Amino acid sequence: MPNILPLPAFSAELKRVRAARPRLHLLTSEVVQEFSADVLLALGILPGVVVAEEEVAEFAASADALLINLGTLNSVRLSAMRRAVAAANEAGVPWTLDPVDAGMLTYRTRACQAFLEEKPAVVCGNPSEIASLAGFPWDTPTSEDALEAAIQLARSLGAIVAVTGAVDFITDGRETWATPWGHKIMTRVIGIGSALSALVAAFVPGAPNRLAAVASACAIFDLCGGRAAMRVATPISGPGSFRAAFLNELYNLKLDEVRILL
Repeated sequence: MPNILPLPAFSAELKRVRAARPRLHLLTSEVVQEFSADVLLALGILPGVVVAEEEVAEFAASADALLINLGTLNSVRLSAMRRAVAAANEAGVPWTLDPVDAGMLTYRTRACQAFLEEKPAVVCGNPSEIASLAGFPWDTPTSEDALEAAIQLARSLGAIVAVTGAVDFITDGRETWATPWGHKIMTRVIGIGSALSALVAAFVPGAPNRLAAVASACAIFDLCGGRAAMRVATPISGPGSFRAAFLNELYNLKLDEVRILL
């Protein structure tokens, strides 16, 4: 079993990102743009939702990081994503791929495979998505089941791979960290995985250790989700209450409070 990310690692990363206030180019699902942007803003990260083909290259090159999320994929959005990735690579801007439903549908699976050849800094997805991209069976139930696939994918890409689930596993192919603090209610909020991949992407630029940075983003996300779930754990509360509580936890998270959550 991989080691659980220690407190000093993600405390330092949280402090670094809050001080840097990185600007993230958010090319994500149209369904979850607002929620992803809210999650980023709650931690002081600056989202930019620039989607027009005529603008994406310019913005991607000037941003600190780029997220490519294939949630609501179509030909126009795919063309814009390709331009953004090319511009980011030319400018040395790290980018993250969220391969939504890779392995399930042919069009997006081929798009994901092509994007893998463009050298993402991070790939962040659920167990089935990560397993599929690594050549394993698509219908993979848990993140632990997909761990070997994630390790192999990270080695082949030379990238960080995060496989998300009840426990998130983050690996560079040699070392692996686990963040086990989420809550099942998080699966009842649309776009929670997309918001996590956005946070992951924002933690990469300027990181002295990208593995620690990505694991820290997952840890902070899970810890605040677990804490928000505890705050709304009443018979009349549900995903709507959780969403607001989660954003509040991210916004109010203090380094000295992190110990209480472990």
